[in-house]
Amino acid sequence: MPLHKSLLYLLVLASVLHGCARQPAQDIEEEPAKLPESGQTEMLRILFLGNSLAAGLGLDPAQAFPALIGARAAALGWPVRVVNAGVSGETTAGGLGRIDWLLKDRVDILVIELGANDGMRGIDPVVTKSNLQAIVERTRARYPEAAIVLAGMQIPTNLGPSYTESFRRIYPDLARENNLTLIPFLLEGVGGLPELNQPDGIHPTAEGHALIAENVWQVLRPILEARLAVSTDPPSSQAPQPDS
Repeated sequence: MPLHKSLLYLLVLASVLHGCARQPAQDIEEEPAKLPESGQTEMLRILFLGNSLAAGLGLDPAQAFPALIGARAAALGWPVRVVNAGVSGETTAGGLGRIDWLLKDRVDILVIELGANDGMRGIDPVVTKSNLQAIVERTRARYPEAAIVLAGMQIPTNLGPSYTESFRRIYPDLARENNLTLIPFLLEGVGGLPELNQPDGIHPTAEGHALIAENVWQVLRPILEARLAVSTDPPSSQAPQPDS
């Protein structure tokens, strides 16, 4: 999404995140992917570590994008459990402080949605990147086979172009250096659009969260397919045979 479109949204976003275009999503029909006969007997656990965006501030928890991801997986018959560890106002330092406790339960896929509050507070991008790096390292030390997805974020230019660019680079750089899966910009198609945000002009509406969920799903679904060893190939069809 062009930075000028996200500017208005993110400037207002700062005031609430510290304490707490595209049409609305349409129903998408998906061909259910089938598990192999051996099946997946244990639930695949996805941990969302984030701030008020993951928490779905202002909405029913079932409308927040992590819950929508869980619903889509359930609709496909996949044994997936979503754990929403979104906390309003969370920074990367706060996420790092919580990660060891969260890792007491098994994590198969970690989705990191953190950093916006750091950027709005002008925290040194080196510090933000270091905190995110530590979260990645602690997760891999505990669960080496866990897949890690990093949700990218952008900030406006009010802190200067150098800071803005340094912050933006945190996410692709971390993804490249650690072989993470990157969501380029979590709020793509949502940030800056009044019709997809609540009356406060800050937090996404249910429709906005549906679009965020779509951004996440496009990246997460291939990981789930690989982890669950599912097949998405439609049944083969035979050509009609001529009448004898």
